[in-house]
Amino acid sequence: MPKAARPAEATQFDAAAADQMEKIISDLGRMYYERNEALQEVARAHHEALFHLALAAEYKDDDTGVHIIRIGFLAEALALYLGQSRAYATLLRKAAPMHDIGKIGIPDNVLKKPGKLDPAERQIMNQHPAIGADILGKSRIALFQMASEIALSHHERWDGQGYPSGLAGEDIPLSGRIVTVADFYDALTMDRVYRKAFSEEKALAMVRDERGHAFDPDIVDCFIDNHPALLALRQQVSTKRMTFADLVNDKSLGS
Repeated sequence: MPKAARPAEATQFDAAAADQMEKIISDLGRMYYERNEALQEVARAHHEALFHLALAAEYKDDDTGVHIIRIGFLAEALALYLGQSRAYATLLRKAAPMHDIGKIGIPDNVLKKPGKLDPAERQIMNQHPAIGADILGKSRIALFQMASEIALSHHERWDGQGYPSGLAGEDIPLSGRIVTVADFYDALTMDRVYRKAFSEEKALAMVRDERGHAFDPDIVDCFIDNHPALLALRQQVSTKRMTFADLVNDKSLGS
């Protein structure tokens, strides 16, 4: 038997239902986009607030604040030279500058003391990784998870003699191992309140001397192999007076 023709009303109903469904899908898509935009804006504002807190901590030890910007770019470059993904390296660039945020809780008489700290002062100073990790919290956002991880682990040593947990070798998160080397090198090559900057040659020799002791041997080898490029990057960040806006830009200096 021939198929019966569908009533006009049914056809019109189907068309209206399809239009309504298309509108619902469009509205949901717009709401999803706006939600993501809002979440990204909140995350950026949170990041900027924490960055400026880290900057305040850095001002207690360096009145330019450029050190923590350089740490971000040096850590990113080192991660890429080590074969890490672009996504990992970019996240590290944004997280690394907050590594010493816990110093905001250390008294100036300890933080700025010339020379060696006594045992009581050392105990106070050694609290800054835990303070930093606590400030950064247990956020589900990957950036702050990595920043907290770095804050807590950047004074651990490859030989297990670091603090606060005495971790050794690959038990130390890779992010912390990378930032430790970048931080050490950059701090050596800048003036501090308690000493003048070391020469590049001396700083590089001091990095090499800590291979297998404070630092991951593979990271030290990679750093030394790529030192000319890392030095050029460091100088570029300083010359251009890079800021938070440059740090969170989706493109790295090497892109």
